[in-house]
Amino acid sequence: MLHVVHHVDYMAPPPERGTFRFDKYQLVMRLLRESGAAITEHAPEPCPREWLEAVHDPDYVEQVLTQTVPREKERRIGFPVTAHISQRVQHTNGGTWLAAQLAMRHGYAANSAAGSHHALYDTGAGYCVFNDLAVTANRLIAQGDAARVLIVDLDVHQGDGTASLTAGREDIVTFSMHAQKNFPVRKARSDLDVGLPDGTDDAAYLEALAQHLPRLVASVQPDIVLYQAGVDPYEGDRLGRLSLTGEGLEARDRYVVAQVRQRGLPIASALGGGYGQDSAEVAGRHARSMLAMAEENTRFGPL
Repeated sequence: MLHVVHHVDYMAPPPERGTFRFDKYQLVMRLLRESGAAITEHAPEPCPREWLEAVHDPDYVEQVLTQTVPREKERRIGFPVTAHISQRVQHTNGGTWLAAQLAMRHGYAANSAAGSHHALYDTGAGYCVFNDLAVTANRLIAQGDAARVLIVDLDVHQGDGTASLTAGREDIVTFSMHAQKNFPVRKARSDLDVGLPDGTDDAAYLEALAQHLPRLVASVQPDIVLYQAGVDPYEGDRLGRLSLTGEGLEARDRYVVAQVRQRGLPIASALGGGYGQDSAEVAGRHARSMLAMAEENTRFGPL
């Protein structure tokens, strides 16, 4: 069973400025519904303002909620923050939170959007407005659902915003494995960073993951893992520099879920990056990723 979080607000009209496309989010859900797999959909509530302000600058939160984000910040984000975008990011952040709650009941759950790992304290960046991973981790700890959270980020781009927002915290541990020469040019410092050379293939990628992830999960001993499951390490991705095949991406996702679930821990995934001219092809990568992780989860007993 795939427990997937989705909201109609995850879609947004094409932006007036910028190149980001939101159509993949609708296509992902259509492909999941047509897959024949057992799926339960869950609709999130918007993330409460105080949860956002616990991680982000309250002045920046106000700018987003009132659609008064300065043009220079919108340029960093990559699109204007309209009324629809403001509602969207409140729901996507609520979605990662809900996915974490569902994972603690079912072992694994997915948010069909978010993974906004470039968002910083007082601005968005790289198509990210609020950092749902940091917001969710902080809230899990604040209300006693977890004492320690591990964030595993396997997007092709470093999770610089997540690393910056959680720097110095012993209760939130960040791991980013990414293309070293890709965006952002100036990297932040995660608790563990693994920068890979351009063209890294399936075998080298999975070897690097196996070298670091089991040891990290064992040493951190988290209560839950949040997984940024970007599919942009794919060899044909428009913004990637790595060379994973579709089979390599599936092996990656199954491996991450297995390493977490075999220790009796829950794992919640956020969609993350995936870019290309063919939105249906990109959506297919995301859908296959979630279905593979849900199937892997069925190999393990209840929490």
